[in-house]
Amino acid sequence: MDDPYQNNINQQGETYPTYGEGGEYTYPYKTDYPPQEEEDAASDVTEGHDDDDQMYEGEYQGIPHPDEIKEARRAARREARMKARMAAEVEEETLPDQYESIMEDCGHGRFQWTLFTVLGLALMADGVECFVVSFALPSAEKDMCLSNADKGMLGLLVYVGMMIGAVLWGGLADKLGRRQCLLYALAINCIFSFLSCFAQSYGFFIFFRLGSGIGIGGSIPVVYTYYAEFLQMDKRGEHLSWLCLFWMLGGLYASFTAWGIIPHYGWGFSMGTEFQFHSWRVFVLVCFLPSVAALAGLVFMPESPRFLLETARHDEAWMILKQVHDTNWRAKGEPERVFQVSQIKMPQAQDDEFIEIQSETGTAFQRFMVRHMTLVKQVIRRENDVKLTITLIHLPPHSYYGLGAWFPDQIKYLQFEEYESNVKIFHREKVERFHFNFTLQNQVHKEGEYIHDRFIDIEIRNVKFEESLFENCYFEDVRSTDTFFENCTLKNTVFYNTDLWEDSKFINCKLENTTFLHPKKGCHLNFQEQNDILIYLVSFLGSLSVLPGNIIAGLLMDKIGRLKIIGGSMLGSAGCTFFLLLCFSQWAVVFFQCLFFAASAAAWNGIEVITVELYPASKRATAFGVLNGTCKLAAIISTFTFGKVIGITKIIPIILSFSALVCGGLLAFKLPETREVILQ
Repeated sequence: MDDPYQNNINQQGETYPTYGEGGEYTYPYKTDYPPQEEEDAASDVTEGHDDDDQMYEGEYQGIPHPDEIKEARRAARREARMKARMAAEVEEETLPDQYESIMEDCGHGRFQWTLFTVLGLALMADGVECFVVSFALPSAEKDMCLSNADKGMLGLLVYVGMMIGAVLWGGLADKLGRRQCLLYALAINCIFSFLSCFAQSYGFFIFFRLGSGIGIGGSIPVVYTYYAEFLQMDKRGEHLSWLCLFWMLGGLYASFTAWGIIPHYGWGFSMGTEFQFHSWRVFVLVCFLPSVAALAGLVFMPESPRFLLETARHDEAWMILKQVHDTNWRAKGEPERVFQVSQIKMPQAQDDEFIEIQSETGTAFQRFMVRHMTLVKQVIRRENDVKLTITLIHLPPHSYYGLGAWFPDQIKYLQFEEYESNVKIFHREKVERFHFNFTLQNQVHKEGEYIHDRFIDIEIRNVKFEESLFENCYFEDVRSTDTFFENCTLKNTVFYNTDLWEDSKFINCKLENTTFLHPKKGCHLNFQEQNDILIYLVSFLGSLSVLPGNIIAGLLMDKIGRLKIIGGSMLGSAGCTFFLLLCFSQWAVVFFQCLFFAASAAAWNGIEVITVELYPASKRATAFGVLNGTCKLAAIISTFTFGKVIGITKIIPIILSFSALVCGGLLAFKLPETREVILQ
């Protein structure tokens, strides 16, 4: 039967309404009316309404509502912005993710262990540098006539050089490359260390040691940054901790070589009285060998591929990653494995607009300073407190430096007290026509009379003559240490080839017809006195005592996390500082020094690891350099402060060390845990 509504146009041309779903009446109708169906479809798409929504009048002609048009446009713009933002985020995050996947594919093997050894030698050279001056100084002060002020300045300038080097090389490593800057730093250290062995004057020696410190100062920030970028996430904490063992080896190497070389006065040569090369100079020469070995090994190592990707050197990075992959799998007996990465994401530019504008103007030096200082400000001033917190926790461990200097000085003070308690006092003795041919040591002679006496080829140590009379006496080939004549009268006395100088050894003395013939020049006169073996032993045991802390950190760093290692170690070492009150003997100082170093070693490892992981690749070495420079500044302040209170009080070192370590331990728990974080 034909549908009576097949055609809704009657013969007179009148039009009837079309009934569909939702009308007052529902009739079956055919759905093959193209115009009607297109209008409905257009209406649904345009308005986005369901069938039950209310329709407005223009929907029958397929005309969308104006509000719907505006809303659709807004939605389209929002979607476009969201897609653009997501694309930018994906571009920024994809490179670290992909790089981590590549390092996992390359595996951990021969290449990383080779690099581990080379960079470990560089870290060992840094450890040696911290001990060279302290071991050589007791002999160097006599060789170069150093006053107490000169000795203090020499010790502090080494740390000043290392502070400058940390900031300088850390910043350059983010611009020139990790390997390149480490090569320059080690080369400068080698050159200046070698030259310092032959410096005969205090001025040249202190200049060369400053240059040596600037060179080696870059080793810690660059080494950790460099090595971390060749490690996958699950290996990073453990192997960076094992790397810290080389710093301990540097201390052991310096202590052992000083113990074996410096006491041997004959291990050297001299050219007259103007050029002396004694055993302490041999020791300084031997101490730059780790730096030479690290420099030689680094020549054969590649640049960090992560740095190359940051500087848009895609092909070089790919070749190095392939080298790492092939080296590791070939050593594991699977040379057939193919490096399958064909394309690596490139990071977007990270530099601030200010840097880019300034880098186009000014001289090369001005451009360098603008970039470097801006990066330093970015490291220090961030949008959150995380970077400030890690800056603060870099200060407490350097009570390690302060106490590290305090322990040997305290031992020397206790030795001096013991020595002073055994001094022999001679009062109003009268010696006439006597030949002194034996050593005079630790004596005080008051109001004595020495007439027609001869002092020939002897050594006088820590002897003081007060208000004494020397008449018709003869001194020849006399060597002295801390020997003085105070308020004495010398008549018709001759000094031949001695180091008893008129302007320094005689205080308020009356000299009548007294002659000084061929006085010895320089202070290189007392090397045959016995060296204090205990000082070398103290440093050796102190360096060795950090071994347990390093082992604990290496085993637990990736298991319990960085924060617990840092916080627990700092709080534990803070507790150890109270034992300083019990340091009444030399061996008590040695014991508590070892205890403190063992407790604080793990904190060092944790701080080095978390510093690498918190900063992005473009600023990682700069940040590490600034923070390590902060460490050295704290070392300078603490060393100076603690040294001033030796023999006065123990309370100041205890309070300062305890407060700093407790604050650092508590601040450590405010840092984010980076154990399972991909390097950005």
